[in-house]
Amino acid sequence: MATALILLAAGQGSRMNSDLPKVLHQIGNAPLFAHGLNAGAALCPERTVVVVGHGGEQVAAAARAMDDTIEIATQTEQLGTAHAVLQAKEALKDFEGDVFVLYGDTPFISAQTLENMQSARATHDVVVLGFEAADAGRYGRLVMQGDKLARIVEFKDATEEERAITLCNSGVLCGDAKTLFGLLSQVGNDNASGEYYLPDVVEIAWKTGLTATSVACDESETLGVNTRAELARAEGLFQAAKRAEMLENGVTLVAPETVFFSLDTYIGRDAVIDPNVVFGPNVTIESGARIKSFSHLEGCHVSTGADAGPFARLRPGAELANNAHVGNFVEVKNAQIGEGTKVGHLTYIGDADIGDGANIGAGTITCNYDGVFKHRTTVGRDAFIGSNTMLVAPVTVGTEAMTASGSVITKDVPDGALALARAKQENKPMLAVKLFLKLRALKAKKAEKGQ
Repeated sequence: MATALILLAAGQGSRMNSDLPKVLHQIGNAPLFAHGLNAGAALCPERTVVVVGHGGEQVAAAARAMDDTIEIATQTEQLGTAHAVLQAKEALKDFEGDVFVLYGDTPFISAQTLENMQSARATHDVVVLGFEAADAGRYGRLVMQGDKLARIVEFKDATEEERAITLCNSGVLCGDAKTLFGLLSQVGNDNASGEYYLPDVVEIAWKTGLTATSVACDESETLGVNTRAELARAEGLFQAAKRAEMLENGVTLVAPETVFFSLDTYIGRDAVIDPNVVFGPNVTIESGARIKSFSHLEGCHVSTGADAGPFARLRPGAELANNAHVGNFVEVKNAQIGEGTKVGHLTYIGDADIGDGANIGAGTITCNYDGVFKHRTTVGRDAFIGSNTMLVAPVTVGTEAMTASGSVITKDVPDGALALARAKQENKPMLAVKLFLKLRALKAKKAEKGQ
């Protein structure tokens, strides 16, 4: 059965006290709404519609940056959740299959839970996601009759008997597209808020001879984010879950509580992550690699057996081949570091291709920016770059070539050649002593004048 996702991301989120739309606040270096889409990806959806409203252009741009096939629907007036879902009707007018309704501010719904709902759809027209609440409070209650869901009753409208129910409504549901939109067309707004509520489709389904049921998940999956405090709590829960996932997958975390991940961080088994490492977006670490303490990685790929750090910074476009070494206080950006190559310390490698087996001495800098354009540096296989070399791009250092320490390399170096590019040293006998005597005398004179 084909599947489509409708993700509701139109709310303002006034309790966040922010100019940024609520769903663009981040957990794990990804917008809130991206977490729902990530879980929904397990259903292999053919279509995805994001319903935007407040800050719609920003939300739409962020969604399309993630996946340019995402369709955008706009809710110009905030008239309730049923009204929001109806805004996707036009985009899905030709779609045949199941539709899942997700929420941009509910980031922890799991892929397994959505698959459980999909399975329940085989025998029911509408499936609602519920949860057993530790404190049901003012949540809507799911009124079951056997395995069938008869209605969802809001707390304010519930009887004492209904308020005693602990199975609560998460808001997430699924159903056949044609059926669901048909039910939505019958939802009214005869209530205190004058809004069209999505839960009303359950009672309408019951009255029209259709069946509904509920699938339960852990309450933690239904956590919504409405305030900065809840956002901080959600970040903590995400990080704890990601650390547990990494450990389960065979990754060694020396001090798990000090390592921070992004939503899309991938680390292979038998990799070792030392304390105090931060993974920004789009990082892949292959099996057997090691990331040492106080390193920051973003948009990079570290291959098998390679290591980085401590205090390494790998920026977008950094590629470390098998068994490469990037040491302390080394920054790599938009550069390929070859197999077995060593970049030991105190070095910047940007916009460069460093060949296999090369050795990059301390203090080396690829001077890649002329103030307007970026230029590329190429270092050949088994080349040796002496400490404190400035490689002024565009420039190539050939295979098995060498640069002398302290050189400023502005021209290509042929294979096997040694390049020296530094001023001739001259020693002036006793000039240092004379110079210091002069300076100290000047300092004493200024002190006498109170300067």
